[in-house]
Amino acid sequence: MTTLTPQKPAVPQPGGDITPAPGPRETQDPAWRELVDAVREAGQYPTRSEAESVTRIVLSALGGHVVGDERVDLARALPEEAARVVASQIPATRPLTAAEFVDSVAARIEGATPATARWDVSSVLSVLPPLVGDELVTRVLDQLPPGYALLFGRAELTPVA
Repeated sequence: MTTLTPQKPAVPQPGGDITPAPGPRETQDPAWRELVDAVREAGQYPTRSEAESVTRIVLSALGGHVVGDERVDLARALPEEAARVVASQIPATRPLTAAEFVDSVAARIEGATPATARWDVSSVLSVLPPLVGDELVTRVLDQLPPGYALLFGRAELTPVA
């Protein structure tokens, strides 16, 4: 007989056996782990857990500011877990400047300052271009106010008048 806990619901197995469902860490897809590991390396976070938390916070903030086809395409290009984080956000009522965006992330991270939040945001957003493609990042940046390119690890180019 299998003992079940409320945290692990039963999953019927072939032959009628019932086993506990795997926990959330056990079902994470390898692409999500690779994304978090890339953020951990870029941000030099001491633990994977810290890198995962920062990744979720920054992607959820970004998800509220990317809309339309770009949001759909971004979600499609990201690992499944990251796509859920981005797509589950309600669109912001007004676009935030890059500095306001960083401040909004700082407000979500206990003990963060604008400087540490900028590090966190850049650590996450700078790993996205190789993952989702430069063309999509360009489209996302075209939708956002000036100043976000640096957060994605790109130079902020301005046209000459």
